[in-house]
Amino acid sequence: MSVRSLGVRSLGVPSGARTAGVVPGGGVAIRTVETPIGPLMLVAGSNGLRAVLWPGEDGSRVPGSAAWLARPETSASLGHAPVDARGSDAATVHLDSAQAQLEEYFAGTRREFDLVLDPGGTAFQRSAWEVLRTIPFGSTMSYRDQAAALGDAAKARAVGAANGRNPISVVVACHRVVAASGALTGFAGGLDTKAWLLAHERRCLGRS
Repeated sequence: MSVRSLGVRSLGVPSGARTAGVVPGGGVAIRTVETPIGPLMLVAGSNGLRAVLWPGEDGSRVPGSAAWLARPETSASLGHAPVDARGSDAATVHLDSAQAQLEEYFAGTRREFDLVLDPGGTAFQRSAWEVLRTIPFGSTMSYRDQAAALGDAAKARAVGAANGRNPISVVVACHRVVAASGALTGFAGGLDTKAWLLAHERRCLGRS
C-alpha cells in the first residue's frame, strides 16, 4: 500500500500500542505504535527518548543497542510484531510523552516537539542532529547548508552520513534535508515516506 493512501490513525495507547511482555532488567521501555506511515517502534530510557525506528529496522542506528536488541521481545517488535515492553517508570513517562506528541504531529496540531532526547552518538553526530532540530516545520535545508551551519560547507557528505545514523526519526527531522537541487535523497524510512512527511507538513501550513 502506498504511504500516500494512508489516513491518520490515533496513536492512543488503547489502540496503537499492544502488549507482548516486559523487558527484564529495567531501564528501556519499548512500544510499537500505528501511524499513517506504518508502525513505528519507540524506544526510551530513563534519560529520555532514544529512538523512533521504522518497520523492519535492525536497531543499528541506536547507539549501545546490543543489549536490548538481543532480547526476544525486542526482536519481535523489529519484525513488526506489536509490543509494549515496560522499562523503568521514568522511561515509560518519556515513551508516553513521545507517543502523545507524535499523535499531535500526525493530526496536524503540533509543529514542534518538546521531548527529552537521549540519542547517544558521537559529538559530530549530535551537532548535526541539533541542526536538524532547527529546521522549521514545513521547510527544508540542503546537506551543504546543514554542513555550513556546523562551520564547514565542505562536510556535506559527512553530514549526510550523520543524518543516516539519526535514531530518532520524525522527531529529529532528517526528512527535511534534501539535495541542493531540492531532490529527495537517502532516507532510512524510504523516499515515499520522506515525501509523505514533507507533504503532510505543507498541507498543515496550507501549502499543498
